[in-house]
Amino acid sequence: MIVRSIEQSILRDFQRKKVIVLLGARQVGKTTLLDNLRGNAGKILSINCDDIDDVLLIEEKSTTELRTLFEPYEMVFIDEAQRIKNIGLTLKKIGDLKLNTEVIVTGSSSLDLMAEINEPATGRLIEYRLYPFSLTELAANTSEREEQRLLERRLIYGLYPEVVTCPGDAKRTLMTLTNNYLYKDLLSYKGLKKPDVLQKLVRALALQLGNEVSYNELSNLLGVDKETVENYINLLEKCFVVFRLDSFSRNLRNEIKKGKKVYFYDNGIRNAVLSNFAPAALRNDMGALWENMMVSERVKRNAYEGSYAQLYFWRTHDQKEIDLIEDEDGVLHTYEFKWNGKAKAKQPTIFTTTYPSSPFEVITPENFWNFVK
Repeated sequence: MIVRSIEQSILRDFQRKKVIVLLGARQVGKTTLLDNLRGNAGKILSINCDDIDDVLLIEEKSTTELRTLFEPYEMVFIDEAQRIKNIGLTLKKIGDLKLNTEVIVTGSSSLDLMAEINEPATGRLIEYRLYPFSLTELAANTSEREEQRLLERRLIYGLYPEVVTCPGDAKRTLMTLTNNYLYKDLLSYKGLKKPDVLQKLVRALALQLGNEVSYNELSNLLGVDKETVENYINLLEKCFVVFRLDSFSRNLRNEIKKGKKVYFYDNGIRNAVLSNFAPAALRNDMGALWENMMVSERVKRNAYEGSYAQLYFWRTHDQKEIDLIEDEDGVLHTYEFKWNGKAKAKQPTIFTTTYPSSPFEVITPENFWNFVK
């Protein structure tokens, strides 16, 4: 069993009498994590909101009805809670009950769930996000040496649990994930009117991995307006397919101020979108895959450690650039990602002058462990 980094944090929060919300893409291991959290608990109520009968158990129930339902149990799991009408109000009622029962709610999409629960249930929830495995989680189960040996495979096939635990079936698993699950929440979302455009957009983002994204160029490529492109990327982000980095800008006139980079949470999903699982020796995108993995690993690390550091990229109009800037409490740490460990890189002089005392590191396959741990 590969232990997830947030498991102990969730267990510690059990004593706070708040509803725990666990968000994450489909198939990242939320159900397995819930099984582990059961521990030695006695009576457990599991509610699967993909089942209409289970939905009716709690949908639009009174406080008294919810107390009667939950109180006999030590733990209650509500899976795929976004299916419940007015889920935010329901969770507010549960939180106000201050039960001894531990309540954990999961959702594979934050499209409806977080929009509904944030306002009515403010102060009554503790939110966690679960991602595909991190390299640190895998190394804790095997060793850093073993994960170093498998690094090229991880870069190509990614870190979804089933891909890691059943490597012989990785291609089929990833294609199934991409075709059956990737768009499932999005295609049922009321604001999505052009599913074919969405699929073309994901492919375009996959091809531009590591590069600055222009909404205007994507708009022209896909034949839709810029607002539609931005809206669809926002939806992809809320379904944990991609995430964005803004450009860092404070002092220099020629700093790009409104740029965006878009990364995939998982390399395997990105490669499945392009149906490209070629080995490293036959690829021309290993640099982009390395950058994508390292940035996504840093996102996982910061989320699991409770870090509030902000991540950016930096670029000037005359093409000076830094792959990643991490701003934590006003201190800037800068990073460049190089798949070729012998490649040279240094912090641009203009950045060093403008933002002095900003440490700079080149992250390569030979030295990445401290960066992701």
